[in-house]
Amino acid sequence: MRLEKCWFCSSTVYPGHGIQFVRNDAKIFRFCRSKCHKNFKMKRNPRKVKWTKAYRRLHGKDMTQDSTFEFERKRNRPERYDRNLAENTLKAIKKIDKIRVAREERHHKQRMKGKKTKEQREAAVELEQGIHLVKAPSVLAQDQSLTLPKVKVKVTQAQAEENHAMEE
Repeated sequence: MRLEKCWFCSSTVYPGHGIQFVRNDAKIFRFCRSKCHKNFKMKRNPRKVKWTKAYRRLHGKDMTQDSTFEFERKRNRPERYDRNLAENTLKAIKKIDKIRVAREERHHKQRMKGKKTKEQREAAVELEQGIHLVKAPSVLAQDQSLTLPKVKVKVTQAQAEENHAMEE
């Protein structure tokens, strides 16, 4: 079973899925869904469309260079079947996948490192600009119109007993 890559968004195209376009010069383009095919027909550049893998890599959102990507490359040379080799390859695939996930998490953590301090700075600036909207508790105590009115509700003995039974 051969898993192809979408020409536009670089996602996996499984057998029997997607659209295949063959140009006059016999170049084959495979697309995972009609969204990618339509964007290709509109001559859009995948590096400028924000949801594509090419855009994310170009703008530093995804990892671009890692030794684990070497194992994903397409190889067209047939290999003679060897049971031990196949078993070892499957074990290696699991290990490599684990390593790649850990590296992606590290990359994401590195990217998001300064985000929290930036958000705190933005919140402080917003608070300085809108300080007149925030009232001190002493002002609320003096001016009762700023607080919600307190409503008194009469409760009968039967209702009180029902509520007490529900609590138990």
